[in-house]
Amino acid sequence: MIYQANSARYQTMDYRRCGHSGLKLPAISLGLWHNFGDVTQVENSRQLLRHAFDLGITHFDLANNYGPPPGSAESNFGRILREDFQPWRDELIISTKAGYTMWDGPYGDWGSRKYLIASLDQSLKRMGLEYVDIFYHHRPDPQMPLKETMRALDHVVRQGKALYVGLSNYPAALAREAIEILDDLGTPCLIHQPKYSMFERWVEEELLNTLQEKGVGSIAFSPLAGGQLTDRYLNGIPADSRAASSSRFLNPDQITEEKLQKVRQLNALAAQRGQKLSQMALAWVLRDEKITSVLIGASKTAQLDDAVGMLANRQFTAEERAAIETILAGEI
Repeated sequence: MIYQANSARYQTMDYRRCGHSGLKLPAISLGLWHNFGDVTQVENSRQLLRHAFDLGITHFDLANNYGPPPGSAESNFGRILREDFQPWRDELIISTKAGYTMWDGPYGDWGSRKYLIASLDQSLKRMGLEYVDIFYHHRPDPQMPLKETMRALDHVVRQGKALYVGLSNYPAALAREAIEILDDLGTPCLIHQPKYSMFERWVEEELLNTLQEKGVGSIAFSPLAGGQLTDRYLNGIPADSRAASSSRFLNPDQITEEKLQKVRQLNALAAQRGQKLSQMALAWVLRDEKITSVLIGASKTAQLDDAVGMLANRQFTAEERAAIETILAGEI
């Protein structure tokens, strides 16, 4: 059946300006890190993308190594884009990244000019695109002159292969330096993508203030802490969960009884707010206007419904904020 986008798709989504740029991003963005590789049924991926767009989620986030195998998420996305979304390409924000291992040898990783430009060329070919809206350097390269990496980002914008550039996983001091180099080159940094959730709050120490000062947006990945901030683990580790699947991104050792106790208390507070824990956790990340968008993963369309449903109840009372801080500190 030929896909027809929901005509009411923009009526409920909140769109937030990204730093000092002219670009707005949806408060909820969809990451294609999991559930879009060759190990996943392409029709399930198609339904997720269609449903997300019908809900007003206009931003789809990828990286060169997403899969598995690496590259397959971009290839599958490109197929669905070609078959379903061509009429709406100009309504989409499509991002990709390079910075982790993608191919063998010294030119398939990190942050050299050769690697970044070659990787973006490959990504564009896999997705069937002339340009991406945002191209990120995925992680800092400790052995590469930062100017070389930033000049490569500037170059792909000047080539027309990316409209904007961003950083991911950069600590505050290095992010500031990178942003200032890009400003000097004439290609401002649009956005930074850090890991941020109730259980991972390093960005609050300095990074978010740096981004706000420099007029750079921020999109938080892993806002649900790999599923820990959902009702998935309230009673332990299910056999079909990520923590039980030998995933290197979440293992049983991380699901401690101390953490489960916090999850149960947070879940009770969410219930008092009339929300699921996952919804409260997303709202909590978005409580600060320094965060432009939260980047979620999904394996079912119902998870997208839950995430967007959060927008109806995003505000916290002072008492609720204090209660969350008390729970996270382990004081009750």
